[in-house]
Amino acid sequence: VRPYQLGARYAEQLDLAAEGQQVARSVAETCDETVHVAILEDTDVIYIAKVDSTHAVRMVSAAGRRLPAHCTSVGKMLLASLPEQELAARIPDGAQLAAMTPNSITDPAVLRETLAEIRERGLAVESRESNPDVSCVAAPVRDRTGQVVAALSISVPMIRWSEERRAELEQLAVKGAAELSERLGHRSVA
Repeated sequence: VRPYQLGARYAEQLDLAAEGQQVARSVAETCDETVHVAILEDTDVIYIAKVDSTHAVRMVSAAGRRLPAHCTSVGKMLLASLPEQELAARIPDGAQLAAMTPNSITDPAVLRETLAEIRERGLAVESRESNPDVSCVAAPVRDRTGQVVAALSISVPMIRWSEERRAELEQLAVKGAAELSERLGHRSVA
């Protein structure tokens, strides 16, 4: 039974990366910004799919890259989906949170407040926390059981960022994450 479970888990990850790449491509074609799909590993995110913007000025990243979850919109979305006990185990109250920019959250209490807001909204936003020139929005990706297994984000250089653009990209991220969730077998309750 154990080898079957491991094989099934491995196959799910392959499906997630392949389907994530297809959905990311579709979302990127719609907004012409960089789109990522990421998973959580301990307190880091790992990008498993990525499609670049065609703009000359764009976010530079790579599939396979690892970043501190608390500094990214995908990471905060994934951390917000954890049960409270698991979150506390991964990021205890006295934890030292590394700063990638002056805007990075470094206090676990502030991070918990932010994650509570994200949980309530079902959407994460990051403003220049992992890169001083980029902001991002992210939405959760669910598997067939309803579990959050990844997040989809759209990253935008500050020269193209505005509140209007943010609202538009939030809707697009939610739509893309819902499409990827559906491809993974998740059926939303209408």
